Amino acid sequence: MLRRLVPVLLTLVVVALGVTALAARPDNGAPRRSADFVVLVGAAGLRWDDVDPQNTPTLWRMAEQGAIGSLSVRSAHRPTCPVDGWLTLGAGNFAAWNGPRTGGGCPATGVSVEQPDRIGANLPDQESVVAYNQDKLAWGATPGALAESVRCSVAVGPGAAVAAARPFGRVDRYAPALPEDPAELLGSCVLSIVDVGTVDDDDPVVRAGQAREADARLARVLAARPPNSLVLVAGVSDTDSPARLHVAVADGPGWDGGWLTSASTARAGYLQLVDLAPTALAALGRPMPERAFLGRPAVTVDDRPDDLRTAIEAPADADREAAAQRRVAGWFFTLLAAAQLALAVAVLPLLRRARRLAGPHGPAPVSRRVVAVVELLLIAAALAVPAALLADAAPWWRGHHAGWWFASVTGLLIVGGTAAVRFTPGHDRTLGPLGAVAGLATLVVGVDVLTGSRLQLNGVVGYSALEGGRYAGLGTVGLGVFIAGSLLCGGWLAQRFRRGWRPFVMVAVGGLAVVIVGSPYLGADSIGAIALTAGVSVAAAICTGGWLTVSRLAWATMAGLAVTIGFALVDLGRPAVERGSLGRFLAALGDGTGGLTVHRSSTSNFQTLVNSPLTVLALAGAALVWLALLQPWGGLMRLFGIYPAIRAAMAGTGVAAGLGGVLGGAALDVAGAAGALVVPMAALAALRVLDHSTDRTRPDSGRPGGEVGATPPGGGPAGGAAGRDPARDGAGGDQAGVGSDGGGPAGGGSRGGATRSGGGAAAPTVDVPSGDPRPAGDADRPAGSPGGVARGGPSAAGEDAAPGGPADPRLPSQPTGPPTEVPAT
Repeated sequence: MLRRLVPVLLTLVVVALGVTALAARPDNGAPRRSADFVVLVGAAGLRWDDVDPQNTPTLWRMAEQGAIGSLSVRSAHRPTCPVDGWLTLGAGNFAAWNGPRTGGGCPATGVSVEQPDRIGANLPDQESVVAYNQDKLAWGATPGALAESVRCSVAVGPGAAVAAARPFGRVDRYAPALPEDPAELLGSCVLSIVDVGTVDDDDPVVRAGQAREADARLARVLAARPPNSLVLVAGVSDTDSPARLHVAVADGPGWDGGWLTSASTARAGYLQLVDLAPTALAALGRPMPERAFLGRPAVTVDDRPDDLRTAIEAPADADREAAAQRRVAGWFFTLLAAAQLALAVAVLPLLRRARRLAGPHGPAPVSRRVVAVVELLLIAAALAVPAALLADAAPWWRGHHAGWWFASVTGLLIVGGTAAVRFTPGHDRTLGPLGAVAGLATLVVGVDVLTGSRLQLNGVVGYSALEGGRYAGLGTVGLGVFIAGSLLCGGWLAQRFRRGWRPFVMVAVGGLAVVIVGSPYLGADSIGAIALTAGVSVAAAICTGGWLTVSRLAWATMAGLAVTIGFALVDLGRPAVERGSLGRFLAALGDGTGGLTVHRSSTSNFQTLVNSPLTVLALAGAALVWLALLQPWGGLMRLFGIYPAIRAAMAGTGVAAGLGGVLGGAALDVAGAAGALVVPMAALAALRVLDHSTDRTRPDSGRPGGEVGATPPGGGPAGGAAGRDPARDGAGGDQAGVGSDGGGPAGGGSRGGATRSGGGAAAPTVDVPSGDPRPAGDADRPAGSPGGVARGGPSAAGEDAAPGGPADPRLPSQPTGPPTEVPAT
């Protein structure tokens, strides 16, 4: 009865851990009314490297006394051109102008502004722009939603008119240029939006002049600002490819110093363009529109350096790192995919020739040196992604040749990590490298997450603030590596315990990983936590051996659904502005707009599938596993039979990585990152298992803790398996597949005895007590060591023979002719 309750209890533990991790929410500070007036000042293209005390003194002083941050100007179009940026600002959602697009830059787009009454203005194109955003684009943005949320708004300049126009095109108050004394204009409405110009020239001298002119207009705005007002300054857009990070400054009551942040970024010092509209309404104490903004109100956090020059160096350096990351990431993953493909091709002939034949015929074995070199290359390939993540601890992006600096640092870390694995105690064991590599990968990603995910932000294998998808927690690649590393660690550790304890070990390790991935304080990835819960449940269900039966799959599915439903109920109970992605999606389903989320996810999956180099890694890894490693000569089935916990870990990794990628809109990227770690280690372990494919186990008494090397009375082998081929009998427990290619699931069949050769001695034996969790022949023998040494068995010929009977022909100490046994295939 208790045994039947174990899956139920373990499932409940995983579910409880998952829901607990996802339900907690950090307190980012509740937005509050802080001003009677809000003035949004925009300068397209303005970056932090344009700001200095000599050329832009007004902005410098404002930044000294206010809160600052880096602004990601993502919109519905890449890059975000000025008209797209202004439109996104007014929509509070990712929007784009419906004009023609040529090339990858920002063509000059004229906005028609009519002034029929010299008070307000009208944008004749606004209705078509609104229809384009709601019918053609996936975000469902409503241009003019910010203006619709207040009674009256002011726009100064054509860019501001785009942001302040209501959905039907009307601008309440409009001035084509900033007056010399704008006090009356800015005080006429609670919301004013001012366009102070564009900073877009490539010539440093001309660009400095543009920034100086924008700063002079800002000085006039600050001099005429209404009392008790909040002034927000933002570089509202890019002006060309590639995208960059821009200026964000807030100055007003309650915005004294500190970093700007919001719930949409969850990262101190980072803000999105879509956050500015909800920030303005929150400061004015106005309710958000019925169809909620995609952005979240900004708040301030402390820990900003007192010296402004030191403080703005951080966002300026982040902008340089993000720009360098975009250039380097593409070729890194392309080279990684090419290297792993080349290794896969190199491993194939080694797999075919790795089996040590017992007879005189067959191909000559591969040189041990060649095998050792290939093993080191497999370890290096598996450590490439963790090394690339760790490389961001060094400021490689500040050099003139950033790509070469990154390659050098990453190469050194790969060499160091490979050496560490090579000289780790237990490296010569079959699972030694797999456990060491999985541990290193999990440690690198886990420590980074626990310390704030600083290496992943703008990192080559992390996520870019320029993309606007994620600013904190685990990224797509980090999630894949962490899933694979943590589950392989759990499998490696569980394999060292007796069978009955393995599910508990797997749940303990996997449950901790679920908490790290799902906690909003750490990984902040609810989709990843739900996917990992399913993977852990699968791994725990089959880590003791046997097939993935319908009942076991049902328990794993129920665990994933339980976590999803539990978190959904908790998330839906929160206020709309505090909900996570799952809660927002379910709320959208309730009001009939959930189709947009599904459309965005499917579009993202397709684009990622087609364009990402990680797709190549995932497909190439799957091809190597299916077409080679899982073949009778590939060794992976044998590995799975001998080490059921490793099989469980790899199966769980496949489930979690597949679900995490598809549900998260990343297609095969999560699976590709996981495969970059798992596939090389699977190939290495398969090579080592095949090297011992002719090893045999000495039958024991069949009782737990049976005496090593003991022979039952009468001289026959225990269990009555003498002279039978284990390939036909099917090995049982952890020894499934010994002498075969894993012909049955671990845990099924019976223990096979030694195989007789035709007229000669059987292959040497290795004794493993019954009930010992260590697999026969492979667990405790160094890779490449000669078989045929009985551990703990008698050394004198005839010691195990029955009194007065003939010598046992299977004893290795008895002189015989050369072995002629051919392994079962």
